[in-house]
Amino acid sequence: MRITALAGGVGGARFLRGLIAATAPSAGSEPAQITVVGNVGDDMTMHGLRICPDLDTVMYTLGDGIHEGQGWGRAGETFGVADELKEYGVGPDWFTLGDKDIATHLVRTQMLGAGYPLSAVTEALCTRWKLPVRLLPSTDERVETHVVIDDAEAPGGRRAVHFQEYWVRMHAPDARAVVSVGVEDSKPAPGVLAAIAEADVIVLPPSNPVVSIGTILQIPGMRQAVADAEAPVVGLSPIVGGGPVRGMADKVLEAVGVEVSAAAVAKHYGADLLDGWLVDVDADRAAVEEVEAAGIACRAVPLMMSSPEATQAMAQAALDLAGEIAARSARPAV
Repeated sequence: MRITALAGGVGGARFLRGLIAATAPSAGSEPAQITVVGNVGDDMTMHGLRICPDLDTVMYTLGDGIHEGQGWGRAGETFGVADELKEYGVGPDWFTLGDKDIATHLVRTQMLGAGYPLSAVTEALCTRWKLPVRLLPSTDERVETHVVIDDAEAPGGRRAVHFQEYWVRMHAPDARAVVSVGVEDSKPAPGVLAAIAEADVIVLPPSNPVVSIGTILQIPGMRQAVADAEAPVVGLSPIVGGGPVRGMADKVLEAVGVEVSAAAVAKHYGADLLDGWLVDVDADRAAVEEVEAAGIACRAVPLMMSSPEATQAMAQAALDLAGEIAARSARPAV
C-alpha cells in the first residue's frame, strides 16, 4: 500500500507514528510505503541558520530523537550556545535553539548555501535518522507564513509578523489574516506530485488546517493534484468539541472566516478535496450528519492521541474509511 500524508509539526508527527504502527507488515506481507509531504511555512532564518521546525519535528519524532514531553526539539538537549548568546546580549531570546538542534541547522544551511535544494538537504538529513517513511518538503522555494495582528502603533493599526513570532513570542493573539509569503512563486518539490498521484490513500492528519496543511495546499498545483488523485482522501479533525486539541487553530480559523468546529473544517477543505472525514466520537458525533450532507463520508471515532495504541487506532480508522470509500467507488481495494 502506498500512503501519502500532508503533515505539519507535533500533531502530524505523532499521528504518523500511529500510521506506521497501523501499517506494520504481518508475516509474509509487504510494508506500506509512506510518503510525508511536510509543511515549510513555519521555516525561518535565525542567527544565520535556516530552521525548518515542522520538517525537523517529523524527522526527530520518527527517528526516535524527539523530546517526548515537549513534542518538539531534541531529547537530552543542552543549551550551551544559547547561554553564550545571552551573555553576549544577542537575541532574539524568545526562540531558543538547543546545541544538538543547531547541528541540524548548520548542516542544512551549509548545504543550501552550496546550492542544494531543500528536498535534497532533507533527504540527506533523514539518512542520519533512518526514517521508516520518505519525508519531502512541500516545496523547495522559500515560503513563510505570516499572521496579521492588531498594532495601534503600526500604520493602519495592523502589522504582519512571522508565524513563529506570533506563536512562540506573542502566544497567539487574535489574528486578522494569514498570509503565505512567496507561495505564488513556488511549486511542489520533486517527488511530491508523483507521491500524490501514485498513492492508494491520501491522509490529512489532525494538523492545523490553515497554517500547516492549508499552507501546503496553497502551493500552486498542490490542491488540484490532491483533488484529482484516484486515491481516497481522508482527513482527521484537529477540532474536538469546538476547540483545538493543540495549538492555535481556533485563532487562525477565525482569521480566515471559518467556524471553529469539526464540521466547519471539513467543509473548509471541501468535498472536491475530501472523500472522508473523522470526528471525535464523544464530542462531535452530532457533526456526522452535517459533514455527510456536504458530500463527505464521515465517521465518529476516538480522536485523542492519549497513547500509542489510541493513535494507532485513529490511523487504522482513517485507513478503514478509505477502504470503504474505495470499495464504493470501484477504486482498487485498500
